[in-house]
Amino acid sequence: MIRWLLWLLAGALLGGVVHLVAVLILPQTATQDAYSRLTPIAQVNTVATVPQPTPQNEVMPYMDPAFASAVCRYDLSTGPIKLTVPVSPAYTSVSFYTRRGVAYYAINDRSAGRRQIELQLMTAAQRAELLEEEDVTAADRLIVESPSDTGLILMRALAPEPGLMPVARAVLSTATCRPEPPAPQR
Repeated sequence: MIRWLLWLLAGALLGGVVHLVAVLILPQTATQDAYSRLTPIAQVNTVATVPQPTPQNEVMPYMDPAFASAVCRYDLSTGPIKLTVPVSPAYTSVSFYTRRGVAYYAINDRSAGRRQIELQLMTAAQRAELLEEEDVTAADRLIVESPSDTGLILMRALAPEPGLMPVARAVLSTATCRPEPPAPQR
């Protein structure tokens, strides 16, 4: 009887280890992650609108049809980028993800407190190279540090009624995500 219990315990332990390893390795080996799915529709460091989801076709899983979406695939290896997103009448949000889909920053129109969300995205090394300007305060310039050189910026605008979807899409169509000119050296 004890022998059967030991075999059962060993089998459960082995199954748990295999399950844990599979759960940790699968995201690293997935070929159809968000970055790969958006490659055909979004160029690097430019904003591209994401097609509205339908029951038969959606670019990303679990997309909300009440939101217009746009995406910027960024690459910071050549330098920082500047992101400008106008605020829609209802609600606007901007989320930042690494290449592997880890969310590291998000902001919405209410926390921005302006008519547009404007920020600079750079790596920690690029931030360290910035000159500290005495007349520019942290409130004047929002800087987001990316933990990786590549990733995604997802912009979403709410259309509270189906008839307002063209307005939400028009707001996101004017968003920009472009490389910044090189900063002066110290």
